[in-house]
Amino acid sequence: MSIRALIFGAMMTGASAIVPVHAEPASDVVLRSDVVFEPLNPARGDASPQAGVLWGDMRKDVPTGAIIKFADGFSSPPHIHNITYRAVVIEGAVHNDDPTAESMWMGPGSFWTQPAGEAHITAARDGGSATAFLEILEGPYLVQPTEEQFDNGEHPVNLDAGNIVWLAASDVTWIDHPDTDDASGAQMAFLWGQPKTGEMNGTFLKLPAGFDGELISNDSQLRAVLVSGAATYELADTGDAKALTPGSYFGSQEKVRHHLKADANQDSVFYVRTEGKYELRAN
Repeated sequence: MSIRALIFGAMMTGASAIVPVHAEPASDVVLRSDVVFEPLNPARGDASPQAGVLWGDMRKDVPTGAIIKFADGFSSPPHIHNITYRAVVIEGAVHNDDPTAESMWMGPGSFWTQPAGEAHITAARDGGSATAFLEILEGPYLVQPTEEQFDNGEHPVNLDAGNIVWLAASDVTWIDHPDTDDASGAQMAFLWGQPKTGEMNGTFLKLPAGFDGELISNDSQLRAVLVSGAATYELADTGDAKALTPGSYFGSQEKVRHHLKADANQDSVFYVRTEGKYELRAN
């Protein structure tokens, strides 16, 4: 069977050999159904959004990813955080902005950042359960009063799903691939960081309905969270299949082939965080 490749990695020529990668060392899979939730802000008890950690520990100074569940109609008081976080809406609609700003509801697939020290509120729209993925690169994650606000030089970003710019292989100049090679219709979108210079970065990766192939990490850490759609993750050592629903996660610490099959009836979108580039190969 021929293999088509969308390369998010080192430049490769047609005669170059593919660098061998491990089948599945240091990899991890966490299903949404297995996530355990507790209050995001313990001081508010049941009034707090609920947080379910996918990796890391929000109470320690370590990179952490978590699923956040908001009660219907939730609205926080004005507050700040000691660290910057990034977030993606998975379900429902979320507003995150200055305390005096009019509501701007971001639906599933939207992305936002909240700089450390900036006063803001976070709210969930009435009439639907809102869920988001939240990521910090350092911790602990603290909620503090606005009297302690400060300017860390960053600017907030609110990017609605309808404004995401999706790129095919032919649109990305630093991807080397044959003219007819498009990884069966996969697309990606830049969110933050500089992939081609090897820096840590975040992207959306959209696998078309029925996609069957491999997401191959480079020699550094890769973390991927399913934002929308459905997919199956096949474990290389056992062949067992894990059914991924929005909020599920997989990751690795080194160069690994992650075998993915997207649902036959809908596209699947992943938030991918890694250092440098990654590679996608469609069978």
